[in-house]
Amino acid sequence: MNFLTPLFLLGGLALAAPIIYHLVRRTTRERTAFSSLMFLQPSPPRISKRQRFEHLLLLLLRCAALALLALGFARPFFTQAPVDDPTAAQPRRTVVLVDTSASMRRDGVWAAARARAEAVLRRAAPVDQVAVISFDQKATTLLSFEDWNRAAPAERVALAIGRLAALSPSWGGTQLGNALVTAAEALAEGEDGKNAAGPRGIVLVSDLQAGSRLDALQAYEWPKGVELTLEAVKARQPTNAGVQIVADGPDSTRTADAPVRVRVTNAADSTREQFKLGWARPAAVAGAAPDFIVPPLDAYVPPGQSRVFAVPVPKGVAGLEQISLSGDDEGFDNTAYVIPPAQQRTNVLWIGRDVAEDPAQPLFFLRRAFAETPRVTVQVTAVAPGGPLSPADVAAASVIFVSDALSPATAAALREQAQAGKTIVVVAKNPGIGPTLGALLGREPVSVEEGRTGNYAMFSEIDFQHPLFAAFADPRFSDFTKIRFWKFRKLDLSGVAGARMVAKFDHGDPAVAEVPVGRGRIYAIASGWQPDDSQLAVSSKFVPLMWSLLEQAGGVASFASQYFVGDEVVLPTDRAPMSIDVGNGAPVVVKSEDVMLTVKPPGGGVVTITKGEFLATTQPGIYEVTGGLRPRRFAVNLDANESRTAPLGPDELEQLGVPVAKAKVEAVVPAEKKSLLQGIEAESRQKLWRWFIVATLAVLLIESVLAGRTARRAALATEGANP
Repeated sequence: MNFLTPLFLLGGLALAAPIIYHLVRRTTRERTAFSSLMFLQPSPPRISKRQRFEHLLLLLLRCAALALLALGFARPFFTQAPVDDPTAAQPRRTVVLVDTSASMRRDGVWAAARARAEAVLRRAAPVDQVAVISFDQKATTLLSFEDWNRAAPAERVALAIGRLAALSPSWGGTQLGNALVTAAEALAEGEDGKNAAGPRGIVLVSDLQAGSRLDALQAYEWPKGVELTLEAVKARQPTNAGVQIVADGPDSTRTADAPVRVRVTNAADSTREQFKLGWARPAAVAGAAPDFIVPPLDAYVPPGQSRVFAVPVPKGVAGLEQISLSGDDEGFDNTAYVIPPAQQRTNVLWIGRDVAEDPAQPLFFLRRAFAETPRVTVQVTAVAPGGPLSPADVAAASVIFVSDALSPATAAALREQAQAGKTIVVVAKNPGIGPTLGALLGREPVSVEEGRTGNYAMFSEIDFQHPLFAAFADPRFSDFTKIRFWKFRKLDLSGVAGARMVAKFDHGDPAVAEVPVGRGRIYAIASGWQPDDSQLAVSSKFVPLMWSLLEQAGGVASFASQYFVGDEVVLPTDRAPMSIDVGNGAPVVVKSEDVMLTVKPPGGGVVTITKGEFLATTQPGIYEVTGGLRPRRFAVNLDANESRTAPLGPDELEQLGVPVAKAKVEAVVPAEKKSLLQGIEAESRQKLWRWFIVATLAVLLIESVLAGRTARRAALATEGANP
């Protein structure tokens, strides 16, 4: 038995008190008066030691009480082996989550992150299970639990550190919420699909910048028993400002010489607020100061704020593709890439006897519907139906309008174009268009007769799900009752396979019909839009209807020019056949679905796309696409949230249900104090002092009862001696 406070054993010296008490002879309490002694001076008796102990049992009880009390205050305990942690026998499952987003490119951040992650891996015990996941916009498993378990125990840490060494920061945004959900789900299940037992945790190694997206955590129920440990790293320089393009709206018509609006964001913990902003040349060395083409603007942005600046476009200066910011400590987000607006050019072919300047004919209104805009210019080419068609005009045309009867040979040639992907619109100005419509459809002549309108006809059944009328699906624009048709032609398309009635007149006859032909389509319109036939050309619906037709035919590409890193970029392929060089010097005509598009990223190299999709927007810059009829260029910029580098508070994670572990201070215990701590732990568990106190009280109770009996016996004996 050991004692936690052995100095209290000195209290055992108090045992001498009852011994002395029992040995000292006391004066008797009984006094008898004698008359012969009343005149003598009293003298107290001398105290002398007794020769033997009286009431030995009382003496022993009193000594035992004092001894037990001293032992209790000395806090005795029995030495035991240290109690192991009940969870130590179970392997701990840990996911090391490493941030590789663009903000980790700041000076000193990535080196510190690797050091933290390696330290966490080296602390793993042989029985632990560890997985390593990196993340930016998406989470990528570098080392799974299965890989860790398959490796030899002595090689596991080296394997994880080796895969971590191959990492480097990307240019993607920080989707922290998705990464935490991925890590939590990996911990929630064991290798057999059942819930994993034992302690589980996630170690997040990140700069924890305020621009981290946490949307995925809002609707996610965090699993119980999974705790998050933060290993935050900091940059050497606190100041960071970024520049982003203020995107134009989808219907914007910004001209090429209009100023470019950019937003400059300054982090909340920045120490600078004066910057320079302007057009710059591509830097020869990464991180170099911007080489401004023209004198830059002065940009004043206080910390924690953002300002929008209009950067003017200088006339006659080439190479205006990037706007840079100077005066910042961190340069990873100081450049915004811009593609100047380019006007698309498309062609429309009109085959008919119309005079372009005659306001009583459809061609007059068609030319004015396709008025030039900053985004698109449409070239309308008109040819007579009896003359030869130019192959170049036919190949370049996105839409071919036919308003008069054609020769069988011309109709057969146009049908081949429709089968190859062209869009042909037949405008039934008169019943003589029936044979031409039949030849284009590859069948006998279609019956076309003058319709009976009474006073007038109107659209009554319109398929607003069709792309041609989809722009009018909103109830604000779907009213066609004010457009009246004075004349129309009755088209009999009942025997045409695949014919779709896009719109009908109020008496049930077809107004607009679509018939697929090969990879193309043929539209049949039962009336002209000139004032003699209808009010369509002078209504507000005519212009958007013609543009919708052109867009559906592929004449106006909807390809965007501004993207962010990680965005999915769909590269459109041209409908018409095209010539490409397959490597032997001989151009070969291929179909559009077989076209190979070549993408040149800003970092160099070439990427070949065969299915019309390009997903590898891995870095900011200007991308060039070739291989179609028209080369295309688009700009990819950094996610604006990456410039928000101020620290993210752990309370924001806790508000979303993520338990964040508090920092643990591991004290170094000297060897001489280790036994003392073990003794304190053992004494706190055993609490033997309680039993000594109880025993003391019991002994005192017995002593009190016995002392009372002894006193009563002595009193009775005295009374018997003096009757």
